[in-house]
Amino acid sequence: MDSQTASLDNWAPPENWPAKSLDEVRDALCAPGMPFEMELVDIEGVSTRVWKNAHPSLAAMAEHARGHGDAEFLIYQDERVTYADWYKTVATLAHHLQSLGVEKGDRVALAMRNLPEWPVIFFAGACIGAIVVPLNAWWTDQELTFGMANSGSKVLVCDYERWARLSPHLDEMPDLQHILVSREEGELAAPAKKLESVIGSPNEYCNLPETDLPSVDIAPDDEAAIFYTSGTTGQPKGALGSHRNITSNAVTSAYAGAASYVRRGEALPEPTKRVGLTVVPMFHCTACSAGMMITVHSGHKMIFMHKWDTLEAMQIIEREKVNSTGGVPFIAWQLIEHPERENFDLSSLESIGYGGAPSAPELAVKIFETFGALPSNGWGMTETMATVTTNLAEDYLNKPTSCGPAMATADLKIMTEEGDRELPVGEVGELWARGPMIVKGYWNRPEATAETFVDGWVRTGDLAYLDDEGFCYIADRAKDMIIRGGENIYSSEVENVLYDHPAIIDAALIGIDHRTLGEEPAAVVHLSAGHSATEEELQDWVRERLAAFKVPVKILFSEDSLPRNPNGKIMKRDLKDLF
Repeated sequence: MDSQTASLDNWAPPENWPAKSLDEVRDALCAPGMPFEMELVDIEGVSTRVWKNAHPSLAAMAEHARGHGDAEFLIYQDERVTYADWYKTVATLAHHLQSLGVEKGDRVALAMRNLPEWPVIFFAGACIGAIVVPLNAWWTDQELTFGMANSGSKVLVCDYERWARLSPHLDEMPDLQHILVSREEGELAAPAKKLESVIGSPNEYCNLPETDLPSVDIAPDDEAAIFYTSGTTGQPKGALGSHRNITSNAVTSAYAGAASYVRRGEALPEPTKRVGLTVVPMFHCTACSAGMMITVHSGHKMIFMHKWDTLEAMQIIEREKVNSTGGVPFIAWQLIEHPERENFDLSSLESIGYGGAPSAPELAVKIFETFGALPSNGWGMTETMATVTTNLAEDYLNKPTSCGPAMATADLKIMTEEGDRELPVGEVGELWARGPMIVKGYWNRPEATAETFVDGWVRTGDLAYLDDEGFCYIADRAKDMIIRGGENIYSSEVENVLYDHPAIIDAALIGIDHRTLGEEPAAVVHLSAGHSATEEELQDWVRERLAAFKVPVKILFSEDSLPRNPNGKIMKRDLKDLF
């Protein structure tokens, strides 16, 4: 099917839709004096379109959010935190971090599951000019230790589960000076200290005294955070994001929603407070930069879960009148197919969005038919600090294989593999993106930065094409990467671990299709003569060294060396047929 005109067979666009072209939508919403007005600014020598009304820093955003007052912000189980109480907790922790000697540019590591403490810690560090380092809570002790050492973090704020993994490796973190641990019921040995001794538990935030944020001079393009992305050479790379990168997402998300109304010829509705069930880990920029920023800016409510459980999620949706959820296609499928779904009132759901993993086109219409909710997806990456494109509502139902057009402040182009020529509409090449969301580069990786970031553009490694409306279609990935339920797995990282096993002389990791997760990792290995190994043994070998989501779900053994092309590269497409 021609994807430029492809739509779902059982969905037809409404009459006279679209009422406005994408250019007309942009002209209407971004006109001078409008909330989505844009301006040109110089970012490291590159003239860049930015949102004129975006908050200039995360500190400015926190001050704005203070105005939401007694509106609820964070809910986790029986813990509920208002914006007013969140603000004074952020301010209290920010002053404490300064008392520990944290200065502008120092790194503050944040390692914990989704808890009310997470947004407190993130903003407290960023609001004093520190660089916050959210570490993947699913990482093993070795991976977490690498993130701590690589970032040179001066302070670690973590939950007790991450502390159990990190505490045996303190001698491998030479820059670490202070440790605050959340929800540890037992005693802590120095130098660790309980976070509750500084700010109390979430239900006690209301008892803290009124406190203003410290006054720190922060420019929009100052460094704010390091988000790690899996490394193509076996070590993760830290994407260094600015305050502008992160705060821009609040306006970008609002623009996407507003554009859908103008696109169908409707007036913009009055702003309303919305309730979101956040199930994507906050250590992903999808949840932090995209989800949390629009929430904080607009005064919405954010609900966390200990871990994903479909039955519990439906109970929360019914009880809290949740308007939006999602994150990855797996979540949507679970809600649609759960046998007890009809026992719950899920009518409050208005939107279910996802990205970061391949999804079946029919999922969009399933969401619409099952819940009456509008589906959405989008494209971004750690290097773009979240959203670059969004495909929403009727546009998504009309073009379910697209990740949408670029947002108003972003540009996309399709380049040759060599990066020397832009390709025409409809032709597949490497996707390049630019805009105020593109990060400053990789932390302490100048060569990788030079390879990936070119004159304000990021070379994404995704193979894609654009249609004549500017909608983007991801065709494949140039980088050897698998996306399992939204988690990036670079093949080389897992292959390097397999090669370390004494029995393996040849190894390849490939992605095999999975209906709800999109892809799962699987491996083919060739053993050295005289050696033996079992699938379970090799899975345990990887599990001891890498996060669980990177462990191959299947491992096949080849009697011969793996097939290679004339350049010596393993022909993985041939291996995929084995599964």
